[in-house]
Amino acid sequence: MNKPLSGLKVIDLTRLLPGPVCTWHLAGMGADIIKVEDRGAGDYARNFFQTPQELNAEIPSVFYRSINSNKQVVYLDLKNPEDTQTFLDLIPTADLVIESFRPGVMDRLGLGPAVLRGIKPSLVYCAITGYGMSGSWKDKACHDINSLALTGVLDQLRDVDGRPIMPNIQIADVLGGAVSAAMGCLAALWQAQRNGQGSVVDISMTDGVLAHNVTAQVSVHNLGRTLGPSEDLLNGGVPCYNLYQAQDGAWFALGALELKFWETFCEVLDKPLWATQHWSLGQEVGGQVGKALRDEVQAVIAMHPRQYWQDKFSGVDCCFTPVLSLNETMQHSLFIEREMVKKDGKGQSWLQTPVRFI
Repeated sequence: MNKPLSGLKVIDLTRLLPGPVCTWHLAGMGADIIKVEDRGAGDYARNFFQTPQELNAEIPSVFYRSINSNKQVVYLDLKNPEDTQTFLDLIPTADLVIESFRPGVMDRLGLGPAVLRGIKPSLVYCAITGYGMSGSWKDKACHDINSLALTGVLDQLRDVDGRPIMPNIQIADVLGGAVSAAMGCLAALWQAQRNGQGSVVDISMTDGVLAHNVTAQVSVHNLGRTLGPSEDLLNGGVPCYNLYQAQDGAWFALGALELKFWETFCEVLDKPLWATQHWSLGQEVGGQVGKALRDEVQAVIAMHPRQYWQDKFSGVDCCFTPVLSLNETMQHSLFIEREMVKKDGKGQSWLQTPVRFI
């Protein structure tokens, strides 16, 4: 059962990140992916972050290869009648078609869901768009940052001065688009397997990321507004769940949300009085007492470098971990043991799909 999607045939018309990450996950679970790219330039993700060496060697960028190397690529011009027929000839063998054009593009090409499902009624058709296939915003351009801006996520990602932070992980593309699409497609495929009827899966990246903005919704319901930096339970408003900087500039993440973890953390630091100050014991979230204690904890952590604290907390179960760079992460035993990182024949490390079947 390590490849439960073996035999699933997917035609992938997507480009850039959301769709390709979705089909990368499906391929990692055993699906056969035929990635259809334009003749000539192909998926323009091939050139995103491309190094001069890759350009000279005519090798696509790591950005492209990391999420597309497990797919079969075919080049078609869907405005060309001959290539259109080649595409249509693939449909009877396919279980799923995924595209990421703006709404209406596939219909104008004569390849919309009604046409394709007319050829194969059990076909699942998934459209990944910025704002969905319906509504007044459906034809507007959208990228990850726009979805984050509209859903209150960027408003939550602020520094202590209140300035929005530019994240370097594409939350809307991956969570709102890729993961939501994979989930929706698998549900539709399950239905098609049971009754022989396909369906259209309408994935809005913006809807997807909004649906997962869970924690901030709590304060909206309770207070009628969102809370700012260091005002909420999970954004720095308590000392037990916070970030601390060591003497050498390295950072640590403390996730001692439960009292037992906080007590263990305080025991290691030989600060028994701190253990009696916790949000679950009545400490005000975002209050001055908590902020003062946070500053005391910071003063202690700043006394020693990262390695000292890693040794000090080695084997201690209290959710205290170093903030790693990605290159450190890709060499960490946790991810090597879990085979989340694998090396190819050239010694390059690649991230793997996280789903495991035992």
